[in-house]
Amino acid sequence: MRLLTRINSPVCHLIIIFSLTFSLAPFCFRNLLYSPTFSRSLHLRRMSRAFLLQNMQDGTDALRFFKHKIGFSPLKYENKDNNSVPCNYKASVLHNSKAPTGSIPLVITIITTRRRPEYHYLLQVARGFLDRISECGNDCSDFQLFVCNVDSSPSSHEDACLLSQLLPSVTRNLNDEQQDNPPNQFEREKQDYAFCLSRTLETFSPEYVLLVEDDAVPKNDIFSAFFQLVQVRFPTKPLGGGLYVKFYHPERLQGYLNPEPMRILEWIGLGFLLGIILNWMYTKMFYQQRFSWCMFISFTVYSMLLAELFGRHYLLELRRMLPVLYNVVPTTECCTPAMLFSEASAHRTLVYLKETKCKSGYAKDTALYKELKRRGDWAWVIEPNMVTHVGLFSTLRDGYEEEPQLL
Repeated sequence: MRLLTRINSPVCHLIIIFSLTFSLAPFCFRNLLYSPTFSRSLHLRRMSRAFLLQNMQDGTDALRFFKHKIGFSPLKYENKDNNSVPCNYKASVLHNSKAPTGSIPLVITIITTRRRPEYHYLLQVARGFLDRISECGNDCSDFQLFVCNVDSSPSSHEDACLLSQLLPSVTRNLNDEQQDNPPNQFEREKQDYAFCLSRTLETFSPEYVLLVEDDAVPKNDIFSAFFQLVQVRFPTKPLGGGLYVKFYHPERLQGYLNPEPMRILEWIGLGFLLGIILNWMYTKMFYQQRFSWCMFISFTVYSMLLAELFGRHYLLELRRMLPVLYNVVPTTECCTPAMLFSEASAHRTLVYLKETKCKSGYAKDTALYKELKRRGDWAWVIEPNMVTHVGLFSTLRDGYEEEPQLL
């Protein structure tokens, strides 16, 4: 009788719930890439290889798409299926690649340089945005895609040459001084970024600029996020007076256990909400008559731990159900695959970048973030991510590592 009473006690129930859940969680979540319980030894290499193979296929599909667009005939050239179009090729079909006149609400500028040629990162990104604009319909009909080729040898960047026959494009040509005394890689990247932003403003005078790197493929709801930001969240003052809105933050850094106050508050809030629900279910199932703070706090802690083990990234993905659920919070330091600027904030950004010198350990993302703090400015990040970062081969750090990993 005494044993039965102990088994039916709330304390015993909690011990059973916690023990079962956190014993099974590592097995249930071990194949989730961004879960703390992810098993690298079992899954990382396999998932990385599968990602690269799919990425290569997507690049080949994008190349075929653009070859068809320009009427490319491989008969005149020694051209394999996965090789881009030579830069001396002239399209058989004329396309209007001039900048349009009139007001432009948004210009999407793709900053590009040569990477691993078989993946055609630039073409993947360009096709992704063309598809998103087409799906968006009339609301996005005035959006403009702009290619900014910052390769040290622009005429060797065949994918950029191909797109220049279809889309407005610009190349950055280094002057004699820059060629004789080239800056370090990080300063060069910052200068390229500033050049592309500046030329976008000069060419189009848009209301907003979405500056994306050539390995940031847009998600299906990227323009839903844009309209949510400019029409609902910040309807009167562009970007709420902020310098920019980040459209991407590395998934591995999205967990709750990071030094971001807003995430801690979000984590506690989620725990409270689920704690209330679980406590209510418990009282109904076991016919408890009174509210118990002890049980509520226990279920709150249980929910918070379970959410962290599952992975905040996957909980953020649920917000895609409705644009109103998108999370807009103060920005974090890393990184710059996709950044939204208003016309006014883009000019401010150019001033910030001009007065900053980048180096190893102080890249452009860090420089912008530090300048925000120093000048009393602010910026935002929207969650979940609105682009997929497909480039596993970094032009700065990883070089041409033969077998890169997703983490």
